[in-house]
Amino acid sequence: MTFKKISGKLHLWLGLASGLVVFVVSLTGAIFVFQDDIRDLTEPWRKVEVQATAPVLPSQLQAAALAKHPGIGAETTWVTYFGPERAATVFFTDKVGAPIQVYLNPYTGRVLHELDLRTHFFTIVQEIHMHLLLPEAVAKWVVGGGVSIFVLLLFTGLVLWWPKRKQERKQRFTIKWGARWRRVNYDLHNVLGFYAASIGLVLALSGLFMLYPWLLEPLVLAVDSGQPAPQEIMKTKLDTLQPATAVPQPLPDIVYRTARRLSPEHEMILLGPTGTGQDPAFCWTYQKALHYYHRDEYAFHPVSGQLLETRFHATKSAGTKLSDMNYDLHVGQILGFGGKIVAFLVSLICASLPVTGTIVWWGRRNKTRKKQPRLQAV
Repeated sequence: MTFKKISGKLHLWLGLASGLVVFVVSLTGAIFVFQDDIRDLTEPWRKVEVQATAPVLPSQLQAAALAKHPGIGAETTWVTYFGPERAATVFFTDKVGAPIQVYLNPYTGRVLHELDLRTHFFTIVQEIHMHLLLPEAVAKWVVGGGVSIFVLLLFTGLVLWWPKRKQERKQRFTIKWGARWRRVNYDLHNVLGFYAASIGLVLALSGLFMLYPWLLEPLVLAVDSGQPAPQEIMKTKLDTLQPATAVPQPLPDIVYRTARRLSPEHEMILLGPTGTGQDPAFCWTYQKALHYYHRDEYAFHPVSGQLLETRFHATKSAGTKLSDMNYDLHVGQILGFGGKIVAFLVSLICASLPVTGTIVWWGRRNKTRKKQPRLQAV
């Protein structure tokens, strides 16, 4: 059996096995690409009027957001400043386990809207995209396995697409719209699959990197020539035996002021939970709102507020910068709005491939069945 025939067998049976997963994951991914743009148009509480005054401190935002939720500790919340013209948010889990996101005016601390993410459309789409509404432990195998198979299908598909003769090349690059519908379907599967293969591979691999972060480590090492920079492998350690003096002001305020001072040009600031005092408090700043590539990172002592560690984007290795870029690559926004359009179209094509491929297989299967009675009659 030739290599091309082996590729054909693999492409057929692996495609049938993973088709439903690839269809759902690709379709929900296409919907999710423009979620920030759609939400900005449909959710007015995401935007605020820019004011000349400085934003209020995180402790004030936490107090306002938790006013209707007594018993929820401020130390368990995530606080995000999204930029001058955007509302700040406080995220936490309430007593019944519901994920709550509260939008506030960053200049006044006034609550603008409270959102239960369990019923939010794009949260549901994201959950389907990542877990197919399955338990996370099961979803990692189902989704991860389906997307991994899809990566292999892209390569076997290219093997099957590759023209044997020169006169076939033009046919492989164009769709014959005037032909019968079965031929059009065949061309849609082959031609669109070829054009979408490279971008589809990036989308699939970046998704797998989020699902299995350990897969990204060899790539990071390879980009860094096997020698990661010392600051990339440092782990923030907390000396619990060393006594620390508590500061009179809230820890989130200290973290925010320090991050704002050290990264003054960054629009977005994300403050993690301060916890119980056993682990460091973390903060991340981003150069552009809703973009997660250009990031500075900070770690603070949970009692004294002392700055323990910094990782500035400018000092990170090329491999770590590539790792930071992963989400923006996955949704296409690393290239701006045009990149989102490309990611959207390629995701739709990837969703169509299991459908057109199944139709090709079903047509050939029925064609073989029809031939058998004719041969028996002869």
